[in-house]
Amino acid sequence: MPVTVAHLLDNPTLRLRLHTGRAPVDRPLSWVHVSELADPAPFLQGGELLLTTGLALRPENPVEEYVRRLASAGVAGLCLGTGLSHETVPPDLVAAADAAGLALLEVPRDTPFIALSRVVSAALAADAYAVVSRTSAAQQELTRAALSAGGPAAVVERLASQVGGWTVLFDAAGTPLEAGPRAALRRAAGLRAELDRLRGLRAPASVAVSLPEETVLLQSLGNGARTRGFLAVGRPGPFPAPDRHIVNAAVLLLTLRLEQSRALDGATAALRSALLRLLLAGQVEAVAPVAEALGEELPAEPLRVLALLGSAGQRSAAVDVAADAAALARQPLFSAELDDALVLIVTDDELAGRLGALPDRVAGAVLGVSLPVPWTRLAEGARQARQAAEQSRASGGRVTAFADLAGLGLARLVEPAGLAAFGEALLAPLVAADRAGQGDLVESLRVWLAHHGQWEPAAAQLGVHRHTLRKRIRRAGELLGRDLGSAGVRAELWLALHPG
Repeated sequence: MPVTVAHLLDNPTLRLRLHTGRAPVDRPLSWVHVSELADPAPFLQGGELLLTTGLALRPENPVEEYVRRLASAGVAGLCLGTGLSHETVPPDLVAAADAAGLALLEVPRDTPFIALSRVVSAALAADAYAVVSRTSAAQQELTRAALSAGGPAAVVERLASQVGGWTVLFDAAGTPLEAGPRAALRRAAGLRAELDRLRGLRAPASVAVSLPEETVLLQSLGNGARTRGFLAVGRPGPFPAPDRHIVNAAVLLLTLRLEQSRALDGATAALRSALLRLLLAGQVEAVAPVAEALGEELPAEPLRVLALLGSAGQRSAAVDVAADAAALARQPLFSAELDDALVLIVTDDELAGRLGALPDRVAGAVLGVSLPVPWTRLAEGARQARQAAEQSRASGGRVTAFADLAGLGLARLVEPAGLAAFGEALLAPLVAADRAGQGDLVESLRVWLAHHGQWEPAAAQLGVHRHTLRKRIRRAGELLGRDLGSAGVRAELWLALHPG
């Protein structure tokens, strides 16, 4: 408990007397300082009990200005030792202190200043020791809880009791696992946005939310690319330093518990990747019993394949968010890493639509979605999903369905700089001939291709005779060294002529 002016007044050995009536006496004291300076404010930090015999209280140093400077410096109380410079406490000093809200105490002649210093120093030391003892005891209690059969649930309950508030433990997907007290579960929904923000940061990361009636600390649990979970702790008012130390201890213990599964997670991820490659090779019957042994069920046809591109941390976060969505929908999901993408296989129904929101929950990730496919065409679905995801990344979007690629135009699927260079190189002989004055070969070829090689409408649009157009196209073919009757050559020329 912090030492205050009131505590000193209650100490009969000090024989202090309070002269102010309106000034507070419950402010915590940070230290005791003795000064006879006319302006000791530059040497104070706030919260001190200032002791003086009043040598500075002279006519040339107005009492009101002296008190104002002390109050501005944050002094918690002023003690005037009587019987030396002043036999009694000056009335004008009392009036000024009352007006400034500064507690004014009289120290009798037979009470040495060092007695006050010792009392305050001992109280501050006892208070600091109490904080250390409480923090140490709390950490020991949390450690015992973490090692008990209750594990994380016991830690959450003890932590809520220690900080005088509430706690909620979430898994990596943001689903509440434990709460202390249980009524704190109702707060989980309101924290989703903050959890998603933390998910985009490398663990451990934290954020504090200040609300009108309480403060909430949120901390991601983990040590590396993958976030293992989240802890939310709330209490009325701000968090004192000791309570923050206790929260940090709980975070460390919970992280250690969750990190114990890292090696197993790595082995499971490698197994799932191997199973995915077997599925892509058509070995569905061989994979099904292994998936069942893992406690999973393969989705039923027709299938949707989704490919998520992003960093390792983003892909790990997406695994947890997708698993949470599948659990809520009560539908099977198979997910695994393939190269640098996360592949998710689901039945073509409501869950596939829900997973389309993955980039909203995992900031920075992009998604591609295949057409419906059977198990026999899973490899094709995975290819479609990957191509759609690449389009999302190239276009700056978040979700692209493979079916939408047809509406983008072929040129949109080719890297722009490469397409422009290809067109420039391919059409270079025609551009050079046009500059030499041999005819509008480039424009004639463009219009002719736009009319699917039909001479009459193309010549009419160009305003030339069809025989003139035939000569130009024949000349263009000679300069290009290409057979313009070939559909493939025409497709290449169309791309070259329309790079955007």
